[in-house]
Amino acid sequence: MNDRPNDLLRIRPQISKTIDFPNMGTEERFQNATLRPILKLQNPLLLAVFRNYIEKHKGLFYELGIEKRLAYIENAIYKDQKFRNSLKGIIIGQFTVAEYEHYIQNSSSINKRMMQMVMTRIQDQLQLLETVPSKTA
Repeated sequence: MNDRPNDLLRIRPQISKTIDFPNMGTEERFQNATLRPILKLQNPLLLAVFRNYIEKHKGLFYELGIEKRLAYIENAIYKDQKFRNSLKGIIIGQFTVAEYEHYIQNSSSINKRMMQMVMTRIQDQLQLLETVPSKTA
């Protein structure tokens, strides 16, 4: 039997710092209950995808200073529609059907939250993107 919703929920990491307040909006609840665990789960993939993005753009990122690297990350996520859609797919693919139904009702504001969270997550891990990955022959 297909138990996809429970399987997806089971593999998500628990985030203990999240506090649920009665006056919290539905989008903030969705962010804390769904997006944060998915982003934590998908973090290694998000970093790998961003490294690939850097390589496809000739590694210019590695020649930049810290401030310019932060701006590069922001620009990649907000200006490159193809890359942005790829990131959204990595996250949305981890939604249950019920979460997806909630998402399509509020996609515009959830997309903004999602991309802001992805950008912050990658920027906060800048040290993991410091070195040029070694190429194997």
